[in-house]
Amino acid sequence: MNLEIMDKKEFSDKAEPVKESVLPGTKIPAKDAEPDQAINIAHRLTVMAQKYPEEIAIAEPRFTKKRWGLFSRKPLRDNQGKRLYKTITFRELDQDSDRIAQALLAAGFEPGMKIALMVRMGIDFISLVFALFKAGTILILIDPGMGVKKMLQCLREADPDGFAAIPAVHTVRKFLPGWFPHADKNLIVGGSSLFGKLTLSKIRKRSWEKPVLTAKHWDDPAAIIFTSGSTGPAKGVLYTHRIFNTQVDEIAARYEIVPGAVDLAGFPFFGLFNAAMGTTAIIPDMDPTRPASVDPVLFLEAANDWKITQSFGSPALWNRVVHYCKENGKSIPTLKRAISAGAPVPFRLLEDFIQCIHPEGNIYTPYGATESLPVASIDAHEILEETANKTRLGAGICVGRRFSKIEWKILPITDQPIEHLEEVEPLPPGKIGELTVCGPQITARYITRVEANKTAKIRDQYGRIWHRIGDVGYLDEQDRFWFCGRKAHRAETKNGPLFSIPCEAIANEHPRVFRSALVGIPAESEEGSEPVIIVEPFPEYWPKNQQERDLLIKEVLALLEKSEITRSIRKVLIHPKFPVDIRHNAKINREQLAQWAKKYL
Repeated sequence: MNLEIMDKKEFSDKAEPVKESVLPGTKIPAKDAEPDQAINIAHRLTVMAQKYPEEIAIAEPRFTKKRWGLFSRKPLRDNQGKRLYKTITFRELDQDSDRIAQALLAAGFEPGMKIALMVRMGIDFISLVFALFKAGTILILIDPGMGVKKMLQCLREADPDGFAAIPAVHTVRKFLPGWFPHADKNLIVGGSSLFGKLTLSKIRKRSWEKPVLTAKHWDDPAAIIFTSGSTGPAKGVLYTHRIFNTQVDEIAARYEIVPGAVDLAGFPFFGLFNAAMGTTAIIPDMDPTRPASVDPVLFLEAANDWKITQSFGSPALWNRVVHYCKENGKSIPTLKRAISAGAPVPFRLLEDFIQCIHPEGNIYTPYGATESLPVASIDAHEILEETANKTRLGAGICVGRRFSKIEWKILPITDQPIEHLEEVEPLPPGKIGELTVCGPQITARYITRVEANKTAKIRDQYGRIWHRIGDVGYLDEQDRFWFCGRKAHRAETKNGPLFSIPCEAIANEHPRVFRSALVGIPAESEEGSEPVIIVEPFPEYWPKNQQERDLLIKEVLALLEKSEITRSIRKVLIHPKFPVDIRHNAKINREQLAQWAKKYL
């Protein structure tokens, strides 16, 4: 089946393939032209296996066997109390994925089929990803951290042809047959054949026969990855082999990642890049869908057991780990490259983080979205030494310089579709607008909630697709992007638009304020919305009585009055605990806060 067609009803084996970032009947610039050669992202694993066959590709902690449920397992340790790990070399991983791919093809899994992969992060997960790529199937990847209800809805919209999943998922599949009418190609991972004849354990009893690699081209579909759904309905984003290959190249080059590095994979998606870059992936003992609940002791144990040189994790994860290090005099002395993404990293966290790693180490904060990744990056030294003070004064958050293959423009803010890029004049440096990006790692379309393509995608005169990220901000004279918030979170007031990040930065300067949120409440008697700042105090500073509440509001209003950016804001409310996204515990649900604020105005 061909996923290149926008409307799901039009999927057809006879449909002509469409170039992912080029529309039919158009000519692209010579600099973007590439040969129509076969390239499957899984080939990168084979290359690493040939170069470093006996090097460890993945290490995951070992546990006792489960007996009566998920929480009955316990960590396995040797007589000295040292944690035991299960490991697999690059050669073994390559051959394991070959073996699985061959079994899937023999069982009727066909290239182009959409297979939902729902397996806990570890050796099984990574091996299955490469096996499914090698078999030519299209992976469906959904973050379980979004919650069961949203996850099931995403799966239903994706309409998978099958599942490679743990028994619990197959149980749900059996009880909801009408939701997944085409899911008749299924692999059971970590269980018996109760839900089907094909199990991963049986496949692994077979001997390796030969390499398997279904030929793919640059713009063939490789995966459907869903957005988090934290700022709107989750949408299925079409990834191609070109996108994955470009991401690996861009990340490796920007962060100088070379084979032989040892990565503690606090974020599952990055674990896949490790195998493609010749980097050893250490799987921490944690729930990757709940990074804010990571056990710092276990995380540090893995870091020091393996003398890690790099690690990727969300700010929520690093907040717990770094706080523990600071309070207990611990560190990760071998860590030279820490990467944090998913939400802005607080300056206080960066300051403490620098003290916990190798003296020559650095922390990088890449910027992007599911539809456009990576776009830009900045490091902790540049933030702390140059941009942090400007951010505190309301300049926005500098997310750095673009990756080498990214083109970007700042377009005037509008909620209406833009069909052609030439319809609008890009804004000059310093003017706030919507960031729009183009490049080989930028996705060209959604294949669920396809109506979003009209407002998110723009074509240019060469037929290339530009993605409207939905973030507002501006470019400075150094061509760095300064993030000023989500377009949907701006407050359109009678005096003009106010943007969330600059306004909140002013309120956050109050020593008793943990975080704040700008919301716009529709005004009944005049045009535009009434801007309101809602603050969440640190728990230890929660007002004990009305007098303390009034004092805090008065002091925050005084801060707002001093800044030209926030002088028009006359309303401040206090909230006990902001609603935030489950995964990063940082993305504020301003829509929900706006509904709450209406009751008090």
